[in-house]
Amino acid sequence: MAMKNDSSVIEFILMGLTDKPELQPPLFFLLLVNYVVTVMGNLSLINLICLNSHLHTPMYFFLFDLSFIDLCYSFVIIPKMLMSFLSERNIISFAGCMTQLFFYCFFVSSECYVLTAMACDRYVAICKPQLYTVTMSPRVCCLLMFGSYMMGFACAMVLTECTIRLIFCDSNIINHYMCDPFPLLQLSCSSTYSSQLVVSIIAFKVIIVSSLIIFLSYTLILFNVLHMSSSKGRSKAFSTCGSHRITVGLFYGFGMLTHVKPSSAGFVEQGKFFSVFYTNVVPMLNPLIYSLRNRDVKLAVKKTLKRITS
Repeated sequence: MAMKNDSSVIEFILMGLTDKPELQPPLFFLLLVNYVVTVMGNLSLINLICLNSHLHTPMYFFLFDLSFIDLCYSFVIIPKMLMSFLSERNIISFAGCMTQLFFYCFFVSSECYVLTAMACDRYVAICKPQLYTVTMSPRVCCLLMFGSYMMGFACAMVLTECTIRLIFCDSNIINHYMCDPFPLLQLSCSSTYSSQLVVSIIAFKVIIVSSLIIFLSYTLILFNVLHMSSSKGRSKAFSTCGSHRITVGLFYGFGMLTHVKPSSAGFVEQGKFFSVFYTNVVPMLNPLIYSLRNRDVKLAVKKTLKRITS
């Protein structure tokens, strides 16, 4: 993908999260803590899954990939975001902006598909337990992950190519803390109709397809659980899905609040606020959600600590 563009703009200025000086020091501190916790939490979960053989199951294979995506996601977004608090003009080159845009789209799309694969895994585990080992074999799990990354890559390539084709004239100030497709479309001085159409179709496809599969999986799980005779079995089935349900709710909920909004100036600022939860807080919370609510992970932590201290 060549970074060729006919624009007179060779660099962009990211406005950042806020232009109010009194809010910048506390926000910088909070986001720095968020970054450290996100990196440490996801790295810890990745190491726990690698080092403990009882976590070498399909569910934790998908969780490993989710943590890996969240870790990479934080590297793409947060460092440049923190820079906006330390410099008067947070400049990013055209090539740097397109690179950030590509990896942002790649990891967001891939996470949607990984969460979908996790929902399918929970469906098979609860509704077809006798076929779980055969259905969710290592080969099938690897194919699901490969497909998730390939579809994420395809979406990112199309969205980035659409943005590169835009022409930017005089204004180079992006009203955001990162290179998001929608602020870039608003900044272009060329016709954006076809690009907006493509971006909308890609976003619609990724969100609707993954949402429908997740919704269908949980509908079938609920139907199956309600027909269980044992209350203990029902409780166990619901608990195995609890962490995934919370993660899906946070990811899709804040994602929709970020992008599904009117295009007025007030809603642009509101969108930036919601996107902080979507891009920063959710990747930090995922390891906590899966560790605090999961006995297997708690056992892995105890084993690992015992191994280190002995």
